[in-house]
Amino acid sequence: MRQIVLDTETTGLEVTQDHRIIEIGAVELDNRRLTGRQYHQYIQPDRAIDAGAMEVHGITEDYLADKPRFAEIADEFLNFVEGAEVIIHNAAFDVAFLDYEFRLCNANTRMDIVSAGVVDSLAIARKEYPGQRNNLDALCKRLGIDNSRRKLHGALLDAEILAEVYLGMTGGQGSLGFDNSGGDAAANRYDGPMFDASSYPPLQVVKASPEVLKAHEAYLKRLEETCDDGCAWTKVSAAVAD
Repeated sequence: MRQIVLDTETTGLEVTQDHRIIEIGAVELDNRRLTGRQYHQYIQPDRAIDAGAMEVHGITEDYLADKPRFAEIADEFLNFVEGAEVIIHNAAFDVAFLDYEFRLCNANTRMDIVSAGVVDSLAIARKEYPGQRNNLDALCKRLGIDNSRRKLHGALLDAEILAEVYLGMTGGQGSLGFDNSGGDAAANRYDGPMFDASSYPPLQVVKASPEVLKAHEAYLKRLEETCDDGCAWTKVSAAVAD
C-alpha cells in the first residue's frame, strides 16, 4: 500500500484568521518501507508570519519572498499525494490549512477526495499511550528514535521523523525479512526501534495453591458427571495419550 507521511509549517495557528501554509514536506512509504521519493516546497504566503510561529520553525518572510505561491505548486503536490493514504500528526490542523489553500486557488478538491484517506498519527499515539505526552519529540524518546537533528520544526525533517514514529507505533517493519530471493540486504534490514526487555519489570508468575487446584479438580469432576457422551477435554487427553 502506498502511503504519504506529511507535515506543514504555517504563518500562524488559525486558518480562520487567513493564516497560510509556508512549507510542505512529505515522504513516501510503499508496503511500509521508505521509497526515497519525497516532496518538499517552501511557499510565499503573501502575508506576515506571526512571531510565535517564526520561533517554532525559523522561516522568515524575506526567505520566502522569491518562493512560488501555493497555486503554482498545487498540481505538483496533488500529483504526489493522489491515491495514497496520507499520515499526518494532528491531522485536523494540516488538513484544514491544505483544504483552505485548495479553495483559495480554486483547485476544486479536498484532502479526503484526492487521497485514499487521512490517518491521524496523534490519535494512534493517544490510543497507544493514554495520558502521556504524544508530541513528536516525546514519541521519539519513547520509541528510541534519534531526533537530534530537530533543532527547529521543519516540514520535511518532521515528515521523515514521523514516518519512523508511525512505523514504530504500528508494528515496526513491514515484513520480518525472511525473503532470501535476493536483493539488497540493507534494504531488507529493519533499523527501527528494538524491544528492550530490560526496560520492563519482570513478569510475576502466580501459581495456584493446593487448595485451588483441589477445588478445580472437583469442579471438573462435577462437569464430567453432567456430560452423557464425555467432555471434550477428556476426549482430547485420551487421543493425545494414544
